[in-house]
Amino acid sequence: MSYLLQIRNLKKHFPIAGGVLRRSVASVKAVDGVTLDVLKGECFGLVGESGCGKTTLGKTVLRLYKPSMGHIFFGTPNDTVNEITTLEATNPKSRRLRRLREQYDISMYRGRDLLLLRRKMQIVYQDPTTSLDPRMLVKDIIGEPLIAQGIAKGEEAKKMVIEILERVGLSERSLYRFPHEFSGGQRQRVAIARALVSRPDFVILDEPTSAVDVSVRAQLLNLFTDLQKEYGLTYMFISHDLSIVECISHRVAIMYLGKIVEYSTTEEIFEKPLHPYSQALIASVPVPDPTQRRERAPLTGEVPSPVDPPVGCRFHPRCPLAMSVCKQKEPLLIDAGNQHYVACFAVNREIS
Repeated sequence: MSYLLQIRNLKKHFPIAGGVLRRSVASVKAVDGVTLDVLKGECFGLVGESGCGKTTLGKTVLRLYKPSMGHIFFGTPNDTVNEITTLEATNPKSRRLRRLREQYDISMYRGRDLLLLRRKMQIVYQDPTTSLDPRMLVKDIIGEPLIAQGIAKGEEAKKMVIEILERVGLSERSLYRFPHEFSGGQRQRVAIARALVSRPDFVILDEPTSAVDVSVRAQLLNLFTDLQKEYGLTYMFISHDLSIVECISHRVAIMYLGKIVEYSTTEEIFEKPLHPYSQALIASVPVPDPTQRRERAPLTGEVPSPVDPPVGCRFHPRCPLAMSVCKQKEPLLIDAGNQHYVACFAVNREIS
């Protein structure tokens, strides 16, 4: 298997300032130890409740946020990743380790290295109304990445802008219009064109269909699928809508309070979810038949604060299968077979 993106123990904590001197008194643990592998050419779905850290994870992977801890490898050979992991465990102060991290670990990139990375990794935001500059013409919005990256300018850039506009379903007449002159679906197509004009390898789709109508949503999903096949793209599709994730994703990860609790192929996750939170989340998906009623999984209580998450398993205060060990130790993702990984003591005991 060829991995395009490999994330190792990634953390992003936001400090909370307090007191007269505004010193850091606590931190919001938005992403708190995530390990994931994204295969080249796949669509990797990331789902969870609002506030679980999905968008923060995506922005940290793109280095829009600087990680608090952990590693992000993009297009790095497996042997190199394994060597870095081994050196960290055996010789964490070695020069070899530092050189390898500076060369391959995105979390250490700065300046020009980060600028070059932008060409390979892009993002489509949830709401094009706020992600597109209302004072810029479409030709400038889409052409800006070409100029910033030194890819093209002048007539050559204009030609590339027209080409990608037509590919996403818009015409050359859109060049000299402002974002507010388009419908919601058309604005999102402009945002997609901006993300793809530099021909990236990896695109994060941050709830890209949640701000449009249902009919437009289906059109955009078809567009994403066609573009992925045509350009050989790799997606990370972030959403809280499991029906959309099931439709477009090859593999799915379930996130809760800054951590991944389960991930596997889409079929495995939706047909046989193992973690109690995954089961409750999938059971909450509405059935498109008014004559049928779905029994929802018993999930009580409120989501704990990411400032002070529970000790042990993050989900144990709401979990119907919680045991004493869940309140003391944090479960790790283990192989549940068939590339299915789950972090739950109760489930792990059943598997073993």
